[in-house]
Amino acid sequence: MENLKKFAAELIGTFWLTFGGCGAAVLAAAFPEVGIGLLGVSLAFGLTVLTMAYAIGHVSGCHLNPAVTIGLAAGGRFPASGIAPYIVAQVAGAVLGALVLYVIASGAEGFDAAGGFAANGYGAHSPGGYSMTSAFLIEVVLTMMFLFIIMGTTHGRAPVGFAPLAIGLGLTLIHLISIPVTNTSVNPARSTGPALFAGGWAIGQLWMFWLAPIIGGALGGLLYSWLSPTPTEPVVGGIPSQG
Repeated sequence: MENLKKFAAELIGTFWLTFGGCGAAVLAAAFPEVGIGLLGVSLAFGLTVLTMAYAIGHVSGCHLNPAVTIGLAAGGRFPASGIAPYIVAQVAGAVLGALVLYVIASGAEGFDAAGGFAANGYGAHSPGGYSMTSAFLIEVVLTMMFLFIIMGTTHGRAPVGFAPLAIGLGLTLIHLISIPVTNTSVNPARSTGPALFAGGWAIGQLWMFWLAPIIGGALGGLLYSWLSPTPTEPVVGGIPSQG
């Protein structure tokens, strides 16, 4: 039952991240006269993680991201046996979030999910026309730094209770940097949900937004575990040491 609750928390949390972050991009980013733009979408993604970290961090650790789960395992903070069920729950939550967003967005005249639907892309489908190489590199580097932030702020010797703030603001910064390049993934689950509804090119390029974040997450976990080994005392104020 305890594990079931963890999986449910990951599903709900990833639903919120996808619906809230991608919803801000699809529904509000360019809304006439009061669009929230790049800054607003970046804040929306950061706020989804911040709010869920406080809400479910004590239940599941609030990974919400296959790259985070794999990165924490690589860094010795999460058991390998929990990776697969966490990822299944995260992808299910992201698809559900994208489905609800799709139903809502379809209520507007002229809506066409094939136009993007907050999907991630490179080349012709990069917001700024960035190449596959540029997209791959930025996704690896930013996911690596995201794991570095997560592991550092949830270390047993870090200030208690502030990890969700640092992690949420870190994700906001990541989006401010990379929305023009890839529309920002750093999260394979978040990429999968919208891609399934955008179809076509989005599904064809989805491999990038699984491979690059997973590599980056593993590198970040390994790097931080080398820099500052996991303490013997429990991790508090954020993602727990054991999932």
